[in-house]
Amino acid sequence: MKLISKRFEQSKCEEVRRWQYGENWPVVYIIHNSDEAYIGETTSAFIRMSTHLKDVRRGDFRKIHFIADTDFNKSATLDIESSLIKFMSADGKFKLQNGNGGIQSHNYYHKDTYKEKFSIIWSLLRELHLAENELINIENSDIFKYSPYKALTTDQYFVAKSILDDVVQNMVQNVSSVSIVDGGAGTGKTVLGIYLMKLFVDLVNVKPEFDDDSHMFIEGIEEVEKLNLKVGLVIPMKSLRKTIKKVFKKVKGLDDTMVISPNECVKDDYDLLIVDEAHRLRRRKNLVNYEVFDRNNIMLGLDASGTELDWIIKKSKQQILFYDSYQTIKPTDIRPDRLLFENYNGHVNHYRLESQLRCLGGNDYVQYIFDLFHENSLTKNTDFGIYDFKLFDDVKKMTDSIKKLNETHGLCRNVAGYSWKWITKDHPRDFNESGGFLDGSIDILIEDYGFIWNTKDVDWVNSKNAINEIGCIHTIQGYDLNYTGVIIGNELRYDKKTKKIYVDKENYHDINGLNTATKIELHEYIINIYTTLLTRGIKGTYVYVCDPGLREHLKKYIKRANE
Repeated sequence: MKLISKRFEQSKCEEVRRWQYGENWPVVYIIHNSDEAYIGETTSAFIRMSTHLKDVRRGDFRKIHFIADTDFNKSATLDIESSLIKFMSADGKFKLQNGNGGIQSHNYYHKDTYKEKFSIIWSLLRELHLAENELINIENSDIFKYSPYKALTTDQYFVAKSILDDVVQNMVQNVSSVSIVDGGAGTGKTVLGIYLMKLFVDLVNVKPEFDDDSHMFIEGIEEVEKLNLKVGLVIPMKSLRKTIKKVFKKVKGLDDTMVISPNECVKDDYDLLIVDEAHRLRRRKNLVNYEVFDRNNIMLGLDASGTELDWIIKKSKQQILFYDSYQTIKPTDIRPDRLLFENYNGHVNHYRLESQLRCLGGNDYVQYIFDLFHENSLTKNTDFGIYDFKLFDDVKKMTDSIKKLNETHGLCRNVAGYSWKWITKDHPRDFNESGGFLDGSIDILIEDYGFIWNTKDVDWVNSKNAINEIGCIHTIQGYDLNYTGVIIGNELRYDKKTKKIYVDKENYHDINGLNTATKIELHEYIINIYTTLLTRGIKGTYVYVCDPGLREHLKKYIKRANE
């Protein structure tokens, strides 16, 4: 492995040309000043340096670093370039001038070998003070997980290409359109939404720099580049919205004001609104504040049937919606049939994301969870390889196991369904050494063990005491964890006579989820909550079940922790 550093000036080009890897060899490079950097790869360090010196966007850069290896090939340097962009953007030492057009994940010969080489490269960069944080800490950070520089899978890439093609053509022709991207938990909907947000913003501010092999070139894109587009990213959930705002503050070209709530979108007109978690957009049902909702409907010329989705359509010419019908969790959420757009006055395009990007158990695990709780035919005790999926008989052992894993992996949390009231909601936040309240107050009692609900409803995952608390669905929907401990409460039971899972509404304590819901709807919401909780974990999911009947039933399908 070779890393050389040069002053970024014309007089150093000849030295680079004479370097053993200066011409006709694949290398990766970093150009930077004290605040910004650009990362690239090339097969001619000499020519590429000369080209960048003529680029006014690199005019303030002072140093250039080339990384080379006798084992490098074009596929390897493309992969290393992509990894450097991902990790350096999340590291925070520099803001990157890179666009994100064309970043795509692909396999190649001996790819695992180059992953080891990347760790060596990162250590060298830290020694040179070009990077600050360890890789494992970056991987657990929000800015890494929600980075617009994520390399897309083939699945995501061609959905992005199709959407970009459709939206650009509709913008050029001044025709309204909606693009609906349907994908299950962990298929990368949020990542793709943020990727597209960065791409469209760059169309306005800078010409996107697509890589040589990119298929992102779109007919008519030059016309869109001339438009003064107003683009927004709508996040319905307060907690996730705050997290994404923090990410946008750290990315060149993006700004936290671009991340808005459905209520904020009515204040302005947009050329394009990208909506993540569109299944959580609200209708006029079981609301805390009807007055604001009604005022927005009246202002937009809508009657009482108007929804937040209607607001978005009224206030934008183009919409891109990311949606999962199996993550609606209460009556307030718009119903799936609303996404059919039967009376929409414009073009409607549907896309599907299939690849599982979160759980190491892959699509097989996600489908297994779906089938298990929808009581479809299953193979008992299916093995998911390295994915750590266990059923516990003791809730304390499970929650303690998650705490122990958190010490090693970070980002491990315990969560539960709404089977307990939030008694300590307004309790003073004074904690003892174990993370409980000083006076011993609890919300959840299981066997002889007491727990408290999440003490923060915004950015709970990253809060200091989260590992000592139990998170609800609102704290975790849209987030990734390394390991998740899931407590299934007594609102979900198993009838041994009928051999069916059923809902015990007396033990369900989300008032807004309970009111106005039919028996069928309530069953749907609670099943959706648990399938969502059970698909948060990247490396593993641990389960404890309160109802003895359901616990015995699930033992046939989930390996026990002591096996």
